[in-house]
Amino acid sequence: RKPAVIMIVGVNGGGKTTSLGKLAYRFKNEGAKVLMAAGDTFRAAARDQLEIWAERTGSEIVIDNDKKAQAPSVLSQAVKRGKREGFDVVLCDTSGRLHTNYGLMEELVSCKKVIAKALPGAPNEILLVLDGTTGLNMLQQAKEFNDVVGITGFILTKLDGTARGGCVVSVVDELGIPVKFVGVGEGVEDLQPFDAEAFVEAIFP
Repeated sequence: RKPAVIMIVGVNGGGKTTSLGKLAYRFKNEGAKVLMAAGDTFRAAARDQLEIWAERTGSEIVIDNDKKAQAPSVLSQAVKRGKREGFDVVLCDTSGRLHTNYGLMEELVSCKKVIAKALPGAPNEILLVLDGTTGLNMLQQAKEFNDVVGITGFILTKLDGTARGGCVVSVVDELGIPVKFVGVGEGVEDLQPFDAEAFVEAIFP
């Protein structure tokens, strides 16, 4: 169905906006028409960062320049535009939030609801970005986000250094949610589909 709507969620500093940009690059290379939604309304830098990614990838972007803009409003506008203008994919950025902050977690529920209202059946994917350097806290983060919005897959980032992200094994085992992509570097092509065998070999060389 067009457009496919993908929400990207996670804690601060995990690499959400960068992962979204790399996903856009991947979809554009496959010939898709991509629309980005700047749903991180807390951080002006995130909006600027997403604009740069839109330019780099040749994607369109929905931004609300009103400083008081709320994330649900931006995402709703983007999904409606995606539907109206025949986009293939709408990628929704969201503000980084600690899984322990109840108010901000509730905002994610509102985001999900307005997307579903704008396009029944959406979002198609809610991807949680997990920082490969996080360690044991990863499971708690994943549980909390999954309980609140229902995660459909993980993006594991920052695997280009010494972090091997081994804790994700227990997360996948406990929650039964798959890892969809892994970020292995800074380049636009460094977000790769998850390969379980290669991952295990990297952890146990």
